[in-house]
Amino acid sequence: MSEPTGDRVLVTGALGQIGTELVEALRAKHGDAAVIASDIRTVEGHPCVSKGPFAILDVTDTASVSRLCRDEGVTTIYHLAALLSATGEKNPELCRSVNVGGTVAVLKAAKACGCRVFVPSSIAVFGPDAPKHAPQNAPLNPTTVYGETKVEGEALGLEYWTLHGVDVRGLRYPGLVSYKAPAGGGTTDYAVEIFHAAVGSKHYQCFVRPDTKLPMMYMDDAIRATLMVMDAPATSLGSSRTGYNIDGFSFTAEELAAAIAQEVEGFSCDYVPDVRQTYADSWPDSVDGSIAKKEWGWSPAYDLHAMTRAMLNGLSD
Repeated sequence: MSEPTGDRVLVTGALGQIGTELVEALRAKHGDAAVIASDIRTVEGHPCVSKGPFAILDVTDTASVSRLCRDEGVTTIYHLAALLSATGEKNPELCRSVNVGGTVAVLKAAKACGCRVFVPSSIAVFGPDAPKHAPQNAPLNPTTVYGETKVEGEALGLEYWTLHGVDVRGLRYPGLVSYKAPAGGGTTDYAVEIFHAAVGSKHYQCFVRPDTKLPMMYMDDAIRATLMVMDAPATSLGSSRTGYNIDGFSFTAEELAAAIAQEVEGFSCDYVPDVRQTYADSWPDSVDGSIAKKEWGWSPAYDLHAMTRAMLNGLSD
C-alpha cells in the first residue's frame, strides 16, 4: 500500500470497465482510504467496494455529488459514469440524461467545492466527415447520440475551465481492451468478447465485418494516459485539454482474430455484422496523438501482439 498523498479522490461509475482498473491504480497511488469509488449500484465482492471507501451515488443529482465532495474533502473527481455507444443508442433520452446531465452536475459540484475534474471523451466524437486518420482538430459531427454527448462534454469542460476556472481535463479514449472487467455496452466490445471466447469455446461470432478497422488501446495504457494527463502541469495544456486524441494501435477484426489464432490452437471466428457496424463505420481508422505527445509526453506501450498475449495470459490465470 502506498503512503497517503493528501489528495482525496472521487471516482464515479467505478464499477465499469475503466473504473475497476482506475480505482485500483489511484488507490495504489494515493492510498486506499483516499479514493472513494462510487456508482449507481453496488456489487458485493467487487474490489472497488471491498478494498476501500464506496458510495452509492446518482451523478445526475448535483446536490448529492456536492454533499459527498464537501463531506469527504474531495480534491479531484474522475467522472466515468456514462452510458456507452451501443447501450446509449437504445435509449437516447437516458443517454443524454446520464452523459450530459451527469457531467453538468459533476462540474457544478466541482465549481462549488474547488475540485479538479477528469471527464473522458471518446473516438465517438468523430463522424463520417472526419479523416480516416483523425487529427486533433478534425470536425466533430458524430452520428450517434453517445458521440453527441461526448462532444457536449468536451465543450462543457472548456466552458467551466474558461469561465469558472475549474481545472477540467479529458481524453478521447479509443476502444479499450481489458480482462479485469466486462465490457460495458460499447461498439468496440467485440475486441474484449473475442478473448473470452478464445479461452472458452475457441470460437467467436463477431458483430462487425472482418475489414472493420478502429483505434484501440490496451487498458494499462489507458490508465497510464489518464494519470499522466492529470499529473501534467496546467501550464503545459492547450486548447485540447478536455479531449486529447491518444493513439494506441489500430487493427481490423480479422487481424485481431489472426493474432489470437497464432496463440490459441484451433481458434476460429466468423462475422455477422449488426447495427453496431453502422456506428463503427462512422469512426476513423486511427487518430493522431501528436498533441498529447507534445504537451504531456504521451506514448503507448502496447501493440496488437503485446495486448493479445497480455489478455490471454490474464484470462488464463
